[in-house]
Amino acid sequence: MDEAKYYATGRRKNAIAKVWLSPGEGNVTINGKPLQDYVGRRALELLVMQPFEITETVGRYDVVAKCLGGGKAGQAGAVRHGISRALSEAGSDLRTPLRRLGYLTRDPRVKERKKYGLKRARRAFQFSKR
Repeated sequence: MDEAKYYATGRRKNAIAKVWLSPGEGNVTINGKPLQDYVGRRALELLVMQPFEITETVGRYDVVAKCLGGGKAGQAGAVRHGISRALSEAGSDLRTPLRRLGYLTRDPRVKERKKYGLKRARRAFQFSKR
């Protein structure tokens, strides 16, 4: 295994994650904190680790990620996207399983803007005939 560092940017909703992947023991650090301390939910931890489980590279890479924007769930999705992109850069044979499960595709769903005359994007004020 070469000592190269792989960089990728992941995006989800309004969150952006800059991800650096380097050969190591499998430590994941987001914004200077361990994964468990940063995300706080087991489901989000599993979400972040999915690319490693699919490609059978658990414990072979260390991850350092810098996240900004969005919430915890969006940031976790952005880190997963960044890890997937970096893994596909690290090994071309890893690209196919990641692509098949849609981990390399940026999720385009974002919050819809509020429209004038409405409470929210689509929610209208309550109507009463009288």
